Amino acid sequence: MDRAPGLSVRLKLTLSYAGFLMLAGVLLLAAVWVFLLRYVPERAMLFNPDDKLNGVFPVRSVLLEVFAPRAAAVLAFLLVFGLLGGWILAGRMLAPLTRVTNATRMAANGRLAHRIRLPGRKDEFRELADAFDTMLARLEAHVAEQQRFAANASHELRTPLAISKTLLDVARTDPSRATGELIDRLHAVNTRAIDLTEALLLLSRADQRSFTREHVDLSLIAEEATETLLPLAEKHGVTIETSGDVTPTVGSQALLLQLTTNLVHNAIVHNLPEQGTVWVRTSVRPGTVALTVENTGETLTPELVSTLTEPFRRGTERIHTDHAGVGLGLAIVKTITHAHDGTLTITPRSAGGIRITVELPATTPHAEW
Repeated sequence: MDRAPGLSVRLKLTLSYAGFLMLAGVLLLAAVWVFLLRYVPERAMLFNPDDKLNGVFPVRSVLLEVFAPRAAAVLAFLLVFGLLGGWILAGRMLAPLTRVTNATRMAANGRLAHRIRLPGRKDEFRELADAFDTMLARLEAHVAEQQRFAANASHELRTPLAISKTLLDVARTDPSRATGELIDRLHAVNTRAIDLTEALLLLSRADQRSFTREHVDLSLIAEEATETLLPLAEKHGVTIETSGDVTPTVGSQALLLQLTTNLVHNAIVHNLPEQGTVWVRTSVRPGTVALTVENTGETLTPELVSTLTEPFRRGTERIHTDHAGVGLGLAIVKTITHAHDGTLTITPRSAGGIRITVELPATTPHAEW
């Protein structure tokens, strides 16, 4: 933004310091005049020679001739002292702000790794510097995450496009080849590309919080998600057990349904080859409502579990390859949870599998429930 040039804050503070000092000096001299010189007589007075005051008492005009030059000299000294001292003091006071300004310019040029780290005890400037350092750390992490996400998304999107190109090249060089198998493979590859694109759009929508909030019940959403995925669970021999009470909260019905569907779908896909189980529970806690999804499966380490919410990361190879997914399931869950001011907790189960808990702010049940 272009602005007209103006006085610096340091100069303004210097002038303010000098101005207040001059004002104090003028008030002091005025007090001397009002409470001292006003009692001095205007005409000469003679005293008794035997009196201690012996001689002529000084008159007001004589004192003014002596007082005025010295008062002017004092005011001139106060002006110089105020300007010089104010300039030095203002510089020392604004030094932390200068460091914050320099760090801001560096951040604007893309150098997010720089930190102010202002020393000293806590005050307003150090609170500003600490808050700015915290913002830079979060911004650096966010930019790094976005860059990593963009690189992974480009790689994931490039794979189905490269496969489609290869299949089309094969069909063009070999016209006599049967097209049925080619069409089926192209359809599968195209479906995966569409699913990935829709997942990316959903992730972006949730991250921007561009959705309408309404009263919802997580227990009803959990029932809807499990009923939808029940055929998939039966197909692969997985049992789904649901339980819980009314869990009222505020958010997007569609996004929370997508969140629950992703959790239950992952619990089914990442499970035992036979006789696996998925537990879906909703509960009310002090100030929050919780959705917990557990499943049986392979034993996972805490280090591996901590990376599952990163985009395009998969904990283990999926047992059922007919639902390979796009690697964004838990990343979408994490984004939707944060968009609803909630918390996401993922822990490995000692018997195998994982436990995922989503906590959202609780609200009073809606009248229509």
